[in-house]
Amino acid sequence: MAELVYPPVIGAARTMFKALDLRFDIKGTEHIPRHGGAVLVSNHVGYLDFVFCGLTALPAKRLVRFMAKESVFRHRVSGPLMRAMKHIPVDRRQGEHAYAHALSALRSGEIVGVFPEATISPSFTLKNFKSGAARMAQEAGVPLLPMALWGTQRLWTKGRPRNLGRNHIPITVRVGEPIDADPAETALSVTDRVRTRVQELLEACQRSYPVRPKSPEDTWWIPAHLGGTAPAPASARD
Repeated sequence: MAELVYPPVIGAARTMFKALDLRFDIKGTEHIPRHGGAVLVSNHVGYLDFVFCGLTALPAKRLVRFMAKESVFRHRVSGPLMRAMKHIPVDRRQGEHAYAHALSALRSGEIVGVFPEATISPSFTLKNFKSGAARMAQEAGVPLLPMALWGTQRLWTKGRPRNLGRNHIPITVRVGEPIDADPAETALSVTDRVRTRVQELLEACQRSYPVRPKSPEDTWWIPAHLGGTAPAPASARD
């Protein structure tokens, strides 16, 4: 079936990014498979993360179907768009339906995007990963694609006003090699391997990020362990 909505939405997003003069540094897109199913797994620091994760699949001419909370699908504007782009609603009270939907998409050759922390990390460090992504990959017989992004929290994140002016904000993304989801391994073990790799990619993003704060007031987006004033993981409220 023709994709009537997804490509125009991507075009609109690119136009917005050009208007904002975002500075992209994206590496590893060659790891996105051109055919077949895969579970894309990323850290989660901002509300627009799914857009930037999706951009990494464009060189491979792929579209990512993201799992997102069900309330987004009830919104009068975003709901019709999310459904038309074949994203997957997640009702946490009935998670088995979203799991089955994602599994069907994977088996039909789609890339499914998952944020295994389940919510934005207010500390901007990795939270614990839920094992659903690993279990889906094992059951569908597809690889996991580890990814990390950095800088997106400066645009729009939990507890902060949106910053969608022409501020030339850098966005750094790293995609790792696919990780095999061996069905003989426990889902928790696979999840640990994926989280370790995402952590490595996140640290690579942070090391290469070209901006350093000019004042103490501009350290809110930097984790405490890196000298910033973001809440420490133990005190950050989910």
